[in-house]
This record gives sequence, structure tokens and C-alpha cells, in this order.
Amino acid sequence: MSLITRAAVCREPGQPWEITELELDDPRANEVRVKIHAAGMCHSDDHIQKGDAPMRMPVVGGHEGCGIVDAVGEGVTRVKVGDRVVFSFIPACGKCRYCSTGRQNLCDAGKNAATGEFPDGTFRFHQDGVDFGGLCVLGTFSQYAVVSEYSVVPVPDDLPFEVGAVIGCGVPTGWGSAVHLAGVKAGDTVVVYGSGGVGSNAVQGAAMAGAERVVVVDPVEFKREKAKEFGATHTFATAEEAHEFVVSSTWGELADHAIITVGILHDKVIHDAINVVGKTGQVTITAVGNGWIDENPGMLIGFQRRIQGGIYGGCSPLVDIPRLVSLYKSGKLKVEELITRRYRLEEVNQGYQDMLDGKNIRGVITLEH
Repeated sequence: MSLITRAAVCREPGQPWEITELELDDPRANEVRVKIHAAGMCHSDDHIQKGDAPMRMPVVGGHEGCGIVDAVGEGVTRVKVGDRVVFSFIPACGKCRYCSTGRQNLCDAGKNAATGEFPDGTFRFHQDGVDFGGLCVLGTFSQYAVVSEYSVVPVPDDLPFEVGAVIGCGVPTGWGSAVHLAGVKAGDTVVVYGSGGVGSNAVQGAAMAGAERVVVVDPVEFKREKAKEFGATHTFATAEEAHEFVVSSTWGELADHAIITVGILHDKVIHDAINVVGKTGQVTITAVGNGWIDENPGMLIGFQRRIQGGIYGGCSPLVDIPRLVSLYKSGKLKVEELITRRYRLEEVNQGYQDMLDGKNIRGVITLEH
């Protein structure tokens, strides 16, 4: 059995997103089908479409989303039909070494993110005999998707779909980069490079953790102004201006943390971040791209600096997604303010162009049924 779903797909790297109809299989054992109402437009999907990051093609885009479970396969226990759920772009099986030690962001069940295959090597999206993977084995740029029950987290029925969508990736990735990976403490000085959909949440996380100075570096004036709404204390257009401020405001001790959340990672921002942190300072790299670390080891050894890579902000989705929902509902976490514009599925290419042009903090696709 199958149903027909409209989706945004990419058939080859460098080709624009195409709106088409796909056949979607029914959920199998331990799988659920979700009627998707909102999908966030993360930069990672653009990296896939541009060919900057390898991915099996053709693929259904989207890994941020929120919707309602409308069918379940045999053996599903995590959710039931009618539940409102947020997608987790890394599944959490709860049983592997990493899940069982509180590191669900590294769950072994996430190994097929770049192929879109289910563990048995099959796919759920099809067209004319061709199998389509779902990005991160999800594919939220679609009216419906069939996913593992490990890839959904139940949330309150009154959570707005658009809010739930971005709480699945952009919010925890940025917030967790400051709170979990960097471990920001009260009184710290934190420099965040890039204040888009992830960086704005790194700013929120650092401010929430009690940082005295939250310094944002972003060339786009709109993003610098928005960063102040999320807790930035100082903003600068260039790394050089930020470095000068950090030197003067810390009496030469430099920053405690630098968090890199730029749209495309590059060598210079890594170099700038290493140089802006002082003794025992940490650089947390959340961005992706083609940047290389090319520094004399003495830059790390002499000041006991650290470079930390991070995925999903070090968050455990089964713990942190409900936590972030609670922070949002209590008014302590800004989420709706992140959403700059809503788009129809047919406007997905325009939405990404707006992101690249610096017009959006986060765009959201609202799915029509």
C-alpha cells in the first residue's frame, strides 16, 4: 500500500529543488508515518543541494519538521496515532553505547543520514521505480514522511507546528553549542561567529548560561540587530573589530569561548576564533564547509586552548527537545522570533535564496494538505 505525497526533491547536486509527487510506502515495523505541517529551512539542506556535502541522490529535502502521527507500524511504542511530534535529525535508539551514556546526538542509528536508507537498505519514497532517500532518513519537505520511531519526539498538542519544526535542529544545535559543548559559565566572555538560524541560538544559550559578554560577529547588519534580541551584548561586522573589543574589555585575557556557526566554514574564521580565546579557552566548531585547521600546535599548547567539534549541539533529543519546549512555553527561549518568513513548498528555492542573501534568520515551509 502507498499514498501520494507532494515533496521538494533534488535529483542531482547543483540542480534546484523540484516539486513533484512521490509514492510513499506504509510504515513497517517500528516506523511511523507523519502528516507534516511545518518544515524548517536549515542551511544543511542547501549544502546538500549545492553539492558541498555528499548525499545519495535523488533525495527528498528537509530534516527539520513538526506534524501529527497518522499511522504506525508493528511494534511502535514511543508514539501513537494522533500524537504531535518533532523530528530529530539524529535518531535516538536509547540502546546503543552512546545513547546509554547520555550522548544521543551520536546514536549509532544515525549512520544512514547521508544515504536516506532505512537500516535494511530499503527506501520509502519512490517514483517510476526509482528510490528516493529522505535527508537524514526523514525528508520533511513533503506532505507526509515515513520515519523510524527513533526519529520522532512527542511534544504538547498546543505547541505551534512552526515552533516545533525549528526546535528539531536549529535551536538545539545552537543552544547546545553554548550550553553543552562549550559549557559556558556565569561571567564568561563568548564570541559567536555567524548569527543565523544556529548562531542566534548559540547567543541565547550563552546568555541563558550567564555569560557577561556575548559578542557576535556577522557582516549582515540585519542579523547583528536581531542578535541583540537574543541576548548579544556587543555586535561587530568583522572579526578584527571583535578581537580588538575583546582585548580591551577583558584586560588582555581574551575570551573564554568562541563558537563558530557561520553558514560556510572557512580557514579564516577558524584562525580568528583560535586567536580570540585566551588561556584554557575553547573553540567550538558547529559550522560545516571546507575550512581547514592550519595552526602551529604552539597556539594550542602554550595557552592550553582546545578545539571542539560538535554535532546537534551535544544535545540528547529525548531530553533536550522537551526541555527546549518547556523553556519556550515559559517565555525564556525565543523561538517565534527566529522565524523571519513563511514559504509555500513551491517557494523553497526562493526561501534558500533569501537565506543566502542574508534576509532570513530562519525560513519555514508551511505544508498544505
